[in-house]
Amino acid sequence: MRAALAARARSARGVAPTRPVHVIRSVHRTSPADDVVEAVVVIGGPARTRAVALRLEGMDHRWRATSLALL
Repeated sequence: MRAALAARARSARGVAPTRPVHVIRSVHRTSPADDVVEAVVVIGGPARTRAVALRLEGMDHRWRATSLALL
């Protein structure tokens, strides 16, 4: 809903929509056990810096994200 309102406001002013540029600032990872990876990815955007925390577990020769959090 909010995105639709913003798009309508931009189109009324004749401003083309632009996508913000995000940059991966750093990646921190650890492996607390075999077939387990825990990581934090720090992402910088135009307005703020955010972190994404995730836990990957190896299952059946594939990686599965068992936890994902946007901080």
